[in-house]
This record gives sequence, C-alpha cells and structure tokens, in this order.
Amino acid sequence: MTYVNLTYALTMAVALTVCSLLLRLTQRRLQLSGIEKLGIGTGAFCGAMIGAKLPFLLSDWEGLISGTGWLSHGKTIMCGIVGGYLGVESAKWALDIRLKTGDSFALPVAVAVAIGRLGCFQAGCCYGTPTSLPWGVVFPTAVDNPFVTRHPTQIYESIFHGLAAVALLWLTRQGLFRGQLIKLYLLCYLSYRFVTEFIRPESQLLFGLTGYQWAALALFPVFIGLWIRDRANTSCQSVETKTKVPGTQ
Repeated sequence: MTYVNLTYALTMAVALTVCSLLLRLTQRRLQLSGIEKLGIGTGAFCGAMIGAKLPFLLSDWEGLISGTGWLSHGKTIMCGIVGGYLGVESAKWALDIRLKTGDSFALPVAVAVAIGRLGCFQAGCCYGTPTSLPWGVVFPTAVDNPFVTRHPTQIYESIFHGLAAVALLWLTRQGLFRGQLIKLYLLCYLSYRFVTEFIRPESQLLFGLTGYQWAALALFPVFIGLWIRDRANTSCQSVETKTKVPGTQ
C-alpha cells in the first residue's frame, strides 16, 4: 500500500490551483480561443508530469513497463518545467498556433514551484547535505543519517522561485525581455540548480557532477539557442514589416 502524505498532496493541489488561476489572468490578453488556451494548458500539464517522472522511469525499467513507476514518489522539478515547455510547444504545433505564449506561463509556474517546494520541505524529501549553519534542519527521512542538521534546500528553492516570480512580474510591467521571459526564467533556474547541487546528496557521475548538473549543462545551450533563434526571427519580421509597400498585403 502506498503511503500518501496528505499535507504534501494538499500543498501540491494548492500550487496547481494557484498556477491555474494566475494563468487565466496572464492569458487574458492572448488572442486565442478558449479551446486553444485549454489545449496549450493541457500540453503544459502533461509535458510537466511526463518530464518530472521520466528520469526516474528511465532508471526503473520494471516500473516503466508495469506502470507502477508512475505512482512512485520520485519527481524532478527541473525536468518537469522543461517538459512543460516542450508540452506547450507540442500543443502549439498540433493546433497551428503561431502566437508566442511563453511569457504567460513564466509567472504562474514560478509561483507554483515556490509553493510546491514548501510541500517538499514538509514531506522531508529533496533535503540537502549536512551543515553546521544555524538554520540547518534535521530530516528524519534522511537515509544516510537522520540525526544531523542539513541544508533546507527546499526552502532555498522556494525562496528562489518566489524572488523569480517578483522579478518576472516587474519585468512584465516594464516591458523588458518581452517574449523571452520563460527562457530567462529557465536559464536562471538551470544556473541555480547547477550551483545548489553541490549541497544536495545526489549521486555523482562524471567529473564529480550529478545527473542534474549534467542535465543543466546540456539544456542551458539549448535554451540559449532558442532565445537567439527567436530574436533572429523577430528581427526578420520587423524588417519585413518596415519594407512593405504601403497599401499592399
């Protein structure tokens, strides 16, 4: 029988609810129909769920084949956010939506993750390495040593995403990085996650780096490339608009 932490589940439900409500607000001005908004929202949710579970499923072929792996507790926020991005892009391709929608997702996702990480703290998962700092926390769920104080990395990350949400709101109101906010958010989070992996007890792979650090290193240039591509496309469209002959279409 699978144990369910009700407080954790409730916190995650609150995070999803707040995300949905904020998304309704941020997408009010998008020139999309209700069906199209539902389509990209569904793509985001499905992509995030698949992305969050995929690394664990790939390391557990038996659970993947039997289907029990989908019900396990293992999830990764980093791959979940990236999966959500890919889910939106897939839905837009399927629905033939050319409008940029990334900015509308950035703030809601940041707020949702900030709330969700509080659930991780309460559940005692995703904890950090031992520390003597005064704000260290004892996590009885720690497998290697449940009696030492550790970095509350869940709180660190909740603060990061909360500050990111404030910054994204300010940038939106100032009209800065328009069309690139989701990529900016992702790039900042990949950088943050790479650094904080050094205080998380994750298994190290090549050169003393964890799997999440290698994933961050692989994804960072991908989103930089997408940013450059978008800027190039925007520049080309601006040039085409300026060079059009008045009265022609």
